[in-house]
This record gives sequence, structure tokens and C-alpha cells, in this order.
Amino acid sequence: MTKNISEQIAAFAAQTAWADIPADVRHEAKRSLLNYFATAIAGSNEIGMKKSLSVLAPFAATGACKIIGRAEQVDMAFAAYLNGVSANIYDFDDTHQETVIHPTAPIAPAVFAHAEVRPCDGKALLKAFIIGGEIECRIGNAVSPSHYARGWHITATCGVFGASAAIAGMLDLSEEQHVWALGNAAAYTSGLVENLGTMSKSISVGNAARNGILSALLAQAGFSGPTDPLGGVRGFLNVYSDLPSLNRMTDGLGEVWEIAKNTYKPYPGGIVMHPMIEGCLRLYNEAGLRAEDVVEVELTGHPLLRERTDRPDVTTGRLSQISAQHTIAIALRRGKAGLTEFNDDAVGETLRDGIRPKVRFIDDDSRDIANVHMRVLTRQGPAHEIEITAAKGGPDNPMTDRELEDKLAELAEFRGFKRDVQAIADAVWALDTAEDASAVMRLTNLPS
Repeated sequence: MTKNISEQIAAFAAQTAWADIPADVRHEAKRSLLNYFATAIAGSNEIGMKKSLSVLAPFAATGACKIIGRAEQVDMAFAAYLNGVSANIYDFDDTHQETVIHPTAPIAPAVFAHAEVRPCDGKALLKAFIIGGEIECRIGNAVSPSHYARGWHITATCGVFGASAAIAGMLDLSEEQHVWALGNAAAYTSGLVENLGTMSKSISVGNAARNGILSALLAQAGFSGPTDPLGGVRGFLNVYSDLPSLNRMTDGLGEVWEIAKNTYKPYPGGIVMHPMIEGCLRLYNEAGLRAEDVVEVELTGHPLLRERTDRPDVTTGRLSQISAQHTIAIALRRGKAGLTEFNDDAVGETLRDGIRPKVRFIDDDSRDIANVHMRVLTRQGPAHEIEITAAKGGPDNPMTDRELEDKLAELAEFRGFKRDVQAIADAVWALDTAEDASAVMRLTNLPS
């Protein structure tokens, strides 16, 4: 009999060996994990993270699993939740640009927490992470673009499948059990775009990591599910998408690696804003343009730029990360766009000083999210125009390994994390030779 779509995905997950994964894909996985530790350290003391810990800790158990950037140790499921929250909380994490999924935040916390409780070597963890990320991104491809347009937060809704597949691989589940894990994950999938820019956004990302673990553990115990939870008539793909592309799930599976297309952010905001940020910084440095000079900005870009960032009246740091108006103002005021440019104080500055410009968006479906054309009208009269064709961090202008190490150091300094961050980077680069995959976690937490 021909296997259904869930069975084909399960077979891929169960049968893929380490030797089947190309060297460049393995290296990209390490880059993803290095970026993960950077963003999780940065977010480990953010107010939403602290509130999550204080409210939920009484319902969790003390355990062997570490919280990145903190001293507490908790049980496996709670550690996965918290590390998923901190990795995504500042929107500084990685992006699969075709789907706008942040692949690592739902999966890495799960595999490292599992490795702390059930030891494995680095190859086993890396393989699980890669397989989980591949499945997560392919499911995202299959439900796009209508899934995100409907308002589903795709990182969370697809991330739980990636986490469950990764843990199922670490548990060496059978193909049938892999299908059950997907079915269990389908019961957990949730997350809304409406929550972006608020604390509640982080709940679904943390839950994706935690519930991915639970989905696989339930399957290991024989907790069965439907035969085709993904492609069934009322399965995930059909319920969560207007017209799912089933072929996107399997075409080139094991040959063309979606997880190898991962990208990394040089700026802590929505990925669709990165070309605009780069344009502002260039105009600041090369043309001497300042926020006070600007009357109006015309942005010609991918429709998502308007849909996600036309937010002129934001009043919080979280919402400012998806506001074109605030971002243009603060970048042209300070000449930089780091985490301190997207906090409550910075938002108060652009609001108080009245420097947020009027922004006119022109949608252009032919553009991808890595480019934009900016036309800036000034009080002095002359207009400045700039075309960003491949913003830094995108697939055509990727961050280098060295730049990712620098990002780790920068975000550790932002957090006040005093441990040796180069040791973390070295451990990640050598993860495939590590006998204990969880050893790197001992470099990322604080002494109790």
C-alpha cells in the first residue's frame, strides 16, 4: 500500500542516519544552535521570562535540567518551556524565510533538556535537531501562505511537530510510533499572530518545546493516534490551511534540506523589517540623515512588511519590534538598532519627541522579504532614495560564523552574563564529537 503523508514523514524521521545528512547541513545546524544560545542568554532575565518562572515554578519539579542564563534547575518539560520562551522572547532568533518560522526555539530546548535527563552523544542530538527542523519547515511550506495569513503563529503551530519528531528520534521510536507522536503533537498545536508583541506570544513557543517532548513520550508508551494526522481529511494540513501543498512535504525529502536554508538576524525585530533597518543605518552613516529631518517615508516591499509592521502608535518595547514607524525613528535618531533600541524607554523617546515619521507602504508581490526600496522625504526638501537588495542575515547575505560568535558575545554582555562565551561557541562547533551532548548546557547557566 502507498504510504500516506504522515507515514512518509515518519519513515524519513525513523530511517535517516547520521551519514545521510550532508556536511553543510550539519554545519548549519551548529550555526542555528549557536544563535539559539545567544538569544536564550539574552532573554533569560526579560520580564516575561521572570513572570513565567515565578508563576509556573510551584507547579514544576526540581530536576537536572538547566535554564540557560539562570541558576535554577527544573524538570525536563519545564526547562524546555522556559528555554523556548527565552530563545524567542526578543524576536532575535533564526528564521526560515519562506515560511517565517523560527525553527530552533521550539526544538533546541526540547532536545537539550531530553539529553540532560537521558544522556546521548552530540551526533544523536544534532541528527534529532536536524530531522525535527526539516519536518517543521516542510510542514510550514505545505500550509503557507494561508496559514500565517489566517493568523496562526507558525513558529508554534509547526514547531511542536518539529520538537516531537526530534524527541521521537532520540527515543528511537518505530515508524508507527513516529506517526503517533505527530498525532499527539497535532492535538497540542496552537499559537496566534494576534499575540505578537505581547508577553502571551511566548506561551505558545514554550509550549511547542514542552509539548513536543510530551507527544513523543506518550507515543513511546503506546499512546496511539490517527493514521494520518497531517494529511487526513480533518488533519492538520487541511484544517490549518486553505489549500495545503502536500508535495511540499515530500518533494526532495532527504535531498533538498529546508533546515539548511535557515537565516539569522543581525537586528532584534521582525525579519521583514531588516532591509528597512539596514537602509536607515546606511542613510544615517552615509547621508547624515537624522530622525528630526524626516517628514515621510515611502517603503516599497513585500506585502508582509505592511501587514506586520504598520503600527504607528506602539507604546511598548515588545510592540516596537514590529513597528516600522518606531524602528525608522530610533534607527535614524541613534544610528543603531540593538536590543536597547526596542525597549520601553526607546519607545517613550520616539513617542515623546514626535519623531516617528508618516510611513506609506507600497506592496510589491515580486519582492522577497530581504529587500526594500526606501524614499525618504525631508524637511529640507531633497528626498533620499535607497534600494536594499539583500539585507544582512538573509539567504543572499548570510551572517558569518564569526559574526554569530560576535552576536553571542554581544547578547551575553547585554544580559550581564559573565561566563566564558567562547567556550560555548567552541562546544557548539565541536558538538558532533562530544560524548555528552548536554555538556554545553553546563557552560550556559549561572552558579546557584
